[in-house]
Amino acid sequence: MTDNLRKVVIDNVEIDVDPAFTIMQACEKMNKEIPRFCYHERLSIAGNCRMCLVEVVGGPPKPMASCALQIKDLRPGPNGEPPIIKTNSPMVKKAREGVMEFLLINHPLDCPICDQGGECDLQDQALSYGVDFSRYREPKRAALDVNLGPLVETNMTRCISCTRCVRFITEVAGVPEMGQIGRGESSEITSYLGQTLTSELQGNIIDLCPVGALTSKPYAFSARPWELIKTNTIDVMDALGSNIRVDSKGKRIMRIIPRNHDGINEEWLSDKSRFMWDGLSRQRLDKPYIRNISGRLEETTWDLAFNAISDKCLPAAKILAISGDLVSAETLYAAKKLVNSLKGKTECRIGDSYLPPRDRAAYAGTAHIGGIDVAEQIFLIGTNPRLEAPVLNARIRRAWLRGAEIKLVGEPVSLTYEYQYLGPKLKDLSKLSSNFLKANQLKNTLIILGQGALLGEEGPDVLHAVKDFKEKTNSELLTLHVAASKVGAMDLDFVCDMGYHSSIKWSDVVLNLGVDDYEIPKGPFVIYQGSHGDRGAERADIILPGCAFTEESGTFVNTEGRPQMAFKACETVGDARENWAILRALSERLNVPFSFNSFDELRTQLFHDKPLLGAIDEVPTNAWKSSQKFSKKCLEKNLNTVFKDHYLTNAIARSSVLLAELSKNKNKVNSKKGLKVT
Repeated sequence: MTDNLRKVVIDNVEIDVDPAFTIMQACEKMNKEIPRFCYHERLSIAGNCRMCLVEVVGGPPKPMASCALQIKDLRPGPNGEPPIIKTNSPMVKKAREGVMEFLLINHPLDCPICDQGGECDLQDQALSYGVDFSRYREPKRAALDVNLGPLVETNMTRCISCTRCVRFITEVAGVPEMGQIGRGESSEITSYLGQTLTSELQGNIIDLCPVGALTSKPYAFSARPWELIKTNTIDVMDALGSNIRVDSKGKRIMRIIPRNHDGINEEWLSDKSRFMWDGLSRQRLDKPYIRNISGRLEETTWDLAFNAISDKCLPAAKILAISGDLVSAETLYAAKKLVNSLKGKTECRIGDSYLPPRDRAAYAGTAHIGGIDVAEQIFLIGTNPRLEAPVLNARIRRAWLRGAEIKLVGEPVSLTYEYQYLGPKLKDLSKLSSNFLKANQLKNTLIILGQGALLGEEGPDVLHAVKDFKEKTNSELLTLHVAASKVGAMDLDFVCDMGYHSSIKWSDVVLNLGVDDYEIPKGPFVIYQGSHGDRGAERADIILPGCAFTEESGTFVNTEGRPQMAFKACETVGDARENWAILRALSERLNVPFSFNSFDELRTQLFHDKPLLGAIDEVPTNAWKSSQKFSKKCLEKNLNTVFKDHYLTNAIARSSVLLAELSKNKNKVNSKKGLKVT
């Protein structure tokens, strides 16, 4: 046995464990199931449900809470024998039955009408560890329901006061809006002053609630869990690449919940990603459209739409393909092949943003998301992670709670942790003394560079200035993107030397792959391929209806450069087609046919040409390219953030009625606080 391990006997099996482990963690190490309600591995220990009781032989003559007792606190036997723990003794069985009986004293047995039925921890553990009778005959306690807003439905009579929701909102979300008031039978969980929740992560308390006290208001009574088809896939509402499960019923998406991935989102999910599913079925493009002589869009057939495109894509035509935020790598690969065959150009850096081609260490960074956990100092440059990636922001908050120093350069923003504001411009970094920079080289420092810093003509100089600062401080760099498809597009070299504005002026025909956030100026003939009738469709001369990300499979590369696969979760809408298939059919019509005829063949070619994209769920080490000389003018630029509104950032989100309501509520809260309202 090594010095840092200690022997313990659990149910007659001797194991070596870390002395800092709790009894519950030691039991889980040897696959012993310990029931619990209040304990959660990512929250502080409360120890108030008492369901996790075990017997410690030689200890106090009563069962002990395994979640709150560490191995190092156990006494050895009289002759130095390892401590003995029993998890299934008669004492433990009787104690658990008693705890369950107490929990059910006031809990209403309304499982048939409870939206949590079928996936309720209390229901499952009452069956496994409870008894089939109750000695309680008095009237049950009742509690008033709390209005927490449009996301979380409350039935507080069912609450067992595990306080998971309170601990999450306070510790992880960092917006202390809930608490427990009263004592004894009068105690209740509520929001402060009866206010609705404002956190961008509040939906996670639905998953955390072990009973039916907190449920999803938009999903309420729409389906039972055994009716749903469950598809593991990837979220594309931001560039984090959170792992999610999409639950569908027939052709409808019913809900979206997070999956655990310790390296990315752990087990949390932002509210935008969780509740945008109603936007998947609204404002959908389900038919091809063509603009007639009078300037109005009218329905057409695929054949006529392709004929009109072939008339425009003549050999002398200058063709440009531009990429939106939600496009898979397979679609981009097919589009690049098509446009290159027609001697055209491609561009994914829409608007005024700058990213350096073929410099992965700059556009994807050198750090993992998990590097935030060990950082001693974090510089936020031109970013507001609370709006751009709320789950990433929660990880930064945890680093701050652990003692990391947070420093911000750029627009002052409201975050969920304290930070040192250095100023709005890059020159404010120069205020840091040379002694600081020298001492900083011994610290584990991380720079998180936002896309707001790279906007405008000074973008290249700003990037090299940040790279120079990284080299001086011996830091790691994490480039925080806001578009799920951006890193994959850069990996595919979906760029041109002219840049976005010059290439638009150069082009005769623009193939718009889901670009909805920037207006294409008048002049070129625009073919819009996308799923929603947003700004891109309004400008289009021809509309080709494509699938939303839940209706086709694809590969996405997240902000740290990790390729992940998204999978088809439901059927297409109307006459919409998978995006790669549209491009495949169009290539035939334009007499430049592809060499692949199926999605599997396309993906095989993609992974062969770009092996980096085939390394699924791996984050490669990116070679660093030294900074270059930069104009001092960039140091005077005010670094603003990309987003002012977290909820309405893409076509799917803007189609969601629920997210529109959240945006409206957030603006009301900001106006009361005197903050700028978008």
